[in-house]
Amino acid sequence: MSRYEKMFAGLKAKNEGAFVPFMTIGDPTVEDSVKVLSALVDGGADALELGIPFSDPGADGPTIQESDRRALNSGANTVNCFEVIKKIREKYPETPIGLLMYVNLVYAPGIDNFFRMCAESGVDSVLIPDVPLQMIEAEPVWQAEAAKNGVDLVMLAPPNANDETLASIAKNCSGYIYLLSRAGVTGAEKEAGMPISHIVKFLKDHGAPPALLGFGISKPEQVREAIADGADGAICGSALVKVLAKHLDDTDAMYEALKQYVSEMKAATRK
Repeated sequence: MSRYEKMFAGLKAKNEGAFVPFMTIGDPTVEDSVKVLSALVDGGADALELGIPFSDPGADGPTIQESDRRALNSGANTVNCFEVIKKIREKYPETPIGLLMYVNLVYAPGIDNFFRMCAESGVDSVLIPDVPLQMIEAEPVWQAEAAKNGVDLVMLAPPNANDETLASIAKNCSGYIYLLSRAGVTGAEKEAGMPISHIVKFLKDHGAPPALLGFGISKPEQVREAIADGADGAICGSALVKVLAKHLDDTDAMYEALKQYVSEMKAATRK
């Protein structure tokens, strides 16, 4: 089984949902990233969703855009971000690690080289928000290179998708589905929308991998609501980045604050 399959099976046996935090690699600095990401796993994160910083993160709101700027200003790039991932993989061999990438960063080294780097560093999945479903269906290279390197291709499922689109997502997605709670960009400024039970049921009926709800998740009660409504877990990004940003001058305090926040959110996954 893949790490995701093991994770979801283990959580099901414990009657828990998954809590998956997002963080930009290199924020606040490349040197601090291992400590920052360790805080998330040490706090109880079931998996990690990590961003390699990009100058124009179109799917993200102001909080994560600022996180990308801090990381880029610290010298973060694709090569040293993969080095950070290797260190996290060595430290936490069983924790699934997913990347949220923008397509320019994939094209730069070449699709084949990019997925090879993912495999070499221990990445389990890749989500590319600016590569539409139609492109993945039309260009076999995406699925072929991902499969050759043992990497799952995660896809976004918007709340307004029609049945045909959801069925295609269920067919082409692996690892997990990133179910959007609302339209727009990432950010805790706008809360998650509900309900999503009908979408989750449709996806499961069509053989989709587990669905994690994201966008606007910032409170434990939202995690509980997502799981009660059928999601297999929740993803939180902007709220965590805000915690990090409060402690830019004190990495020890940053570690403790991130660990505590994740612990509280993870507790909400227990049914």
